[in-house]
Amino acid sequence: MTAEPTAATRPRNRRQLIVEAAGRLFSERGYHAASMEEIAAGVGITATAVYRHFPNKYALFAECAHVMVDRLVGTLDEMPPEAAPADVLTALIRVTVAHRASGGVYRWEARYLDRDDRRLLRAKFGRVVGRVTEAVRREGPLSDEQLRVVAALGAIGSITMHRTSIAQRRLEELLLACALRVIATDPVPAMRSTCSVELPALPVARSRRAEILAAAVPLFARDGFANVTNGQIAEAVGLAPSALYRHYPGKVDILAAACLQAAGLLAQAVDRSLQEVADPHDAVVALAATYVAYSFEHTALTSVAEAECVGLPADLQRPLVLAQREHIAVWEQQLRLVRPELDPRQARVLVHAGFGVVVEAGRRLRWQDSPDHRAAVTSLVAGALGL
Repeated sequence: MTAEPTAATRPRNRRQLIVEAAGRLFSERGYHAASMEEIAAGVGITATAVYRHFPNKYALFAECAHVMVDRLVGTLDEMPPEAAPADVLTALIRVTVAHRASGGVYRWEARYLDRDDRRLLRAKFGRVVGRVTEAVRREGPLSDEQLRVVAALGAIGSITMHRTSIAQRRLEELLLACALRVIATDPVPAMRSTCSVELPALPVARSRRAEILAAAVPLFARDGFANVTNGQIAEAVGLAPSALYRHYPGKVDILAAACLQAAGLLAQAVDRSLQEVADPHDAVVALAATYVAYSFEHTALTSVAEAECVGLPADLQRPLVLAQREHIAVWEQQLRLVRPELDPRQARVLVHAGFGVVVEAGRRLRWQDSPDHRAAVTSLVAGALGL
């Protein structure tokens, strides 16, 4: 049992310590898998002590989701109005890197916030986008400014979604150069001819098991895995809830099947896209176009796999982690052939930055699938990678 410090020894920043510990745990394991007891243990206190600061886990979670954006807003408020884009981005990068382990909660787990908190979070992020856009405009007008800025912020925020170890100064320099390139990239449909990617189709649901999976994915994407009941899934396929167990041992096995399906589709798409490509530069562009097409065409499946994988038990998560590592290794190898000055860690950071560009630019475009949108986002990813 954790000993509770006395009032004399209790740190004054305990609330902040709790939020940091909770943010790390929510980022690593997901909102529903993390317990107040585990959060308390991370601070070296009892769960009872946590409840002195937060009435319930949701209140703590909501603060974790808001705190990163609040830090970004606060940092920008302290900067002079005439600050250059590079200075503004540097300030945002430093905050993001400093809180890397706990700063990614808002990106995926925010789906579990209630409507008012989600609306407030969007408004705060909108302030960040607006301030960066103002700085960019002072340098001269650009087309699609906000799309470029959102994509650049996605590249920066990507550092909270992986654990690649790299020296802080080098990381900050790498992210700044990446973000500036994204803002300098004109997301016009210049790559439209390159982006005519034909993806493997989702398998036709010819069995009851496949029907259950196809029905569950959009529910998971809309409401979050933890909020979807077996009854809702069963109703979507016209079954009694008890009948689901004939096909899946539990709801978590449906989620695992969805994540595996996503990994399999992406692996097939990558293999197909690289079959007739010999030049490394063309290979990286093909990888970018394929990932963008995959994200736009299978948005629900992709978001479920990205957001919910952390909540799977370790044995179900392991093959998905291996598949992700193999996928990133392909990108890393091809990117280093194009940019041999990058070491493996730098290349990996940039690959993840490219993924971050897709997520935030896709959201900005409301995932409305069109050749022009695919080409624009692919151009921004190419800019992030320094092609």
